[in-house]
Amino acid sequence: MERAEAEAILDGDRETAVALLVQIGELVEANRRLEARVAELEQRLNRTSRNSSLPPSQDPPSAPPRSAARASGRRRGAQPGHEGRNRPLLPLERVGEVVDHWPERCQACAHVFGEDERVDAAAPQRHQVAELPAISVQVSEHRLHRARCPECGREARAELPVGVARAAFGPRLQAAVATLAVRNRVSRRDAVELMRELFGAALATGSIDAIVQRTGEALAEPHARLADHIRSASAVNIDETGWRTAGGRRTLWGVLTPRAALFRIAADRHQREAKALLGDDFAGVACSDRWWAYDYLDPERRQLCWAHLVRDFTAHSEGLAAQKQFGQDGLAIAGRLFQAWEEYRQDGDRDRLRERIIPLKAELRALLEQAARKSTKTKYHRLFANNLLKRWPALWTFTVVDDVEPTNNHAERGLRGAVIYRKLSLGSQSEHGERTIERLLSASVTCRLQQRSLYTYLTNALTANIRGDPIPALA
Repeated sequence: MERAEAEAILDGDRETAVALLVQIGELVEANRRLEARVAELEQRLNRTSRNSSLPPSQDPPSAPPRSAARASGRRRGAQPGHEGRNRPLLPLERVGEVVDHWPERCQACAHVFGEDERVDAAAPQRHQVAELPAISVQVSEHRLHRARCPECGREARAELPVGVARAAFGPRLQAAVATLAVRNRVSRRDAVELMRELFGAALATGSIDAIVQRTGEALAEPHARLADHIRSASAVNIDETGWRTAGGRRTLWGVLTPRAALFRIAADRHQREAKALLGDDFAGVACSDRWWAYDYLDPERRQLCWAHLVRDFTAHSEGLAAQKQFGQDGLAIAGRLFQAWEEYRQDGDRDRLRERIIPLKAELRALLEQAARKSTKTKYHRLFANNLLKRWPALWTFTVVDDVEPTNNHAERGLRGAVIYRKLSLGSQSEHGERTIERLLSASVTCRLQQRSLYTYLTNALTANIRGDPIPALA
């Protein structure tokens, strides 16, 4: 402000005073917007895997180191008095070859042992060596002969018998290729090299891809039955992550139970996709994060992930004043909750779990209601508090419903392999490729949860498909 303008205001120049006050108001508003923008950018800059959903691989160099377990002070490895663990010896019926070795001479007097002196003085020491035999693919040639009919003179050609693959590769070889692709995440070119070096099989990259697609087609019916099985489950874990198809943005959804996993690639993370995955008549409990797509579910049929809440409380604890105190109080409540849950997992006493949770519910309710009041002190955590109050029953479902956990870690672990696959393969290239990979991922994770061999299951599925038999179920 110039001196003349200040003097004009003192002299009663109303026009100048009004203009200056308006200008001051605009500057104050602009400053408020800039402060909010700076706070938002600082919050983004300080986001890590500790206070957000970012994976640890995206932590910036400035992120504080993740807390490690306290050192016990003992040296590495087995401790004195530790009971040794050796590889158990296989029974003789599972041993392919037994080779006897006798001492040639006595180590004390150098006496040379003769053939007639080879008599066991004690039980022999057994040493087993496992080795791969020389492996080569066995190729069978099927000749379809032609014969001329003596009655009508037309030629008749033999047909391939049931059980013989119409493709150039048998079910076990195809199952091996599909297992390498989806479970071990081996690229098409690396699979060509592995098949040549390990099995002596000459395949092209196009053949590898055709085998993977053929396997996905064989799993269409088991995948559909798996979807019906999961939709009828009493409790599921659900989560979603990004996907790419031909470079475009897509979403990979995953729904898991303790012994089954269903994956589906969809257009986005919209509520309609969650409904399509769970079904309109889903009557179980869904454990998830606070993403709005799950808000159509009744809070009584949801369980919010407390691991996500810990990260949210951590972010608030890194704020200032009232926000910092709010985050610290929330972390303390969450810590005691997880302690109660861990004790429940050990003793299985649900009544005792409820008794320990009751005071935590009261503390958290009071904390959230105080934070939800409209005030300048609650500016940065008011929305979060209101969000939890609206979904209050979904915070405690795990205390009353069996098979429901307070975290969604089961779904996140199930999606981890798919995320690695996406990063290595850059996703899919077509809608047909989407159906293929979602079926293979479902079979892979389901077999792992059931401690079944994926290779054996795919072999049986492809064999049944070749014969025209029903495909074995996944669940």
